[in-house]
Amino acid sequence: PISNSEGDLLFLLDSSGSVSYYEFSKVKEFMWDLVQPFTFGPKDVQASIIHISTTPTMEFPFDRYLSSGTLQQAIRDTQQLMGDTNTGKALSYAKEKFFSDEAGARPDVPKVLVWVTDGFSTDDISEPMQLLKDMGVTVFIVSTGRGNYLELSAAASQPPEKHLHFVDVDDLPIITKELRDAILDVIQANRLHAVDITSSSFRLMWPKLLSQETGYYTLEYAPTDDLARKRTKQVSGDHSSLVLSDLAPETTYEVALIPESNVHYFPPQATRVTTLAEEISPVQVLISESGPHSFHVSWAPMLDSVVGYQILYGPLPGNSVKLLEVDGKHNSTVVENLAPNTTYLVTVTAVYRSGKEKSLSAKACTQE
Repeated sequence: PISNSEGDLLFLLDSSGSVSYYEFSKVKEFMWDLVQPFTFGPKDVQASIIHISTTPTMEFPFDRYLSSGTLQQAIRDTQQLMGDTNTGKALSYAKEKFFSDEAGARPDVPKVLVWVTDGFSTDDISEPMQLLKDMGVTVFIVSTGRGNYLELSAAASQPPEKHLHFVDVDDLPIITKELRDAILDVIQANRLHAVDITSSSFRLMWPKLLSQETGYYTLEYAPTDDLARKRTKQVSGDHSSLVLSDLAPETTYEVALIPESNVHYFPPQATRVTTLAEEISPVQVLISESGPHSFHVSWAPMLDSVVGYQILYGPLPGNSVKLLEVDGKHNSTVVENLAPNTTYLVTVTAVYRSGKEKSLSAKACTQE
């Protein structure tokens, strides 16, 4: 689950008569899927649904469902209202609810609007949409119909390639992960979070709270299952990111950021980050295009974490070995100047950025 992320997430759901029952159920499935990994609650994500119909209607306020299970059930139970597609009206209503206590919205958290539409509206949307964006709402639009591209790209947050999706209703699952990640980026921009996660490192990002003059940050991190192995780093107040390295693969770390300010009190922020599995490359070595004096060696997979490959080769039996070096962007090479009708042992070693190495061998025979 994704936690440590406060945000108010509002779905604007086209519930009008222009949407078929089938489309409506597919859109609900998509929303259901989108919210699954989030953690809900007063300190995490809160979600609400507003129906687009003749009169806009709120299905439930932000603070009603505090777990993804209850929220998913509420999405499943949502019934289509039919009526007209008065999107502009619904947007004006959304603006009120996004910023109102009685709808359970919170004053200082990021606001995200996800509008799923068949691309059709009976009233003007540009003015109410602009008001929402002026108030700091990030607008994502998913159009399952043809829709007017210019109108929708003007309505979505900028840049449209990140915030506007055109997709057939049956293909909604294709964009689920991308949209979820984009929503997360918005929600986490003002919190401690990790990016560029590898098997042995990750980069922490956090909001600019201090300056060089006003204080410094203390970072504490330790594996979840062994908090006694806590490590601490101090970073000057003008930093808002730091790479932690020399970490164990497939390990979850608890990370805390403590702003030490000489002006204001800032509460510590915490997050939890899991490193990736140890990458293993190469897992296969293939020999092809064998001739009397050469053969072609290729290997897979190729990984960004590999700086280069070393290819050692020598005749069997024997101990004379030659070395070829290939940079990490290539996954094949030709070995030349070989003796005909000879069996060679070829070993491909991947050298990782972390300094670690992994090797795999194969036999190759030259032709007569």
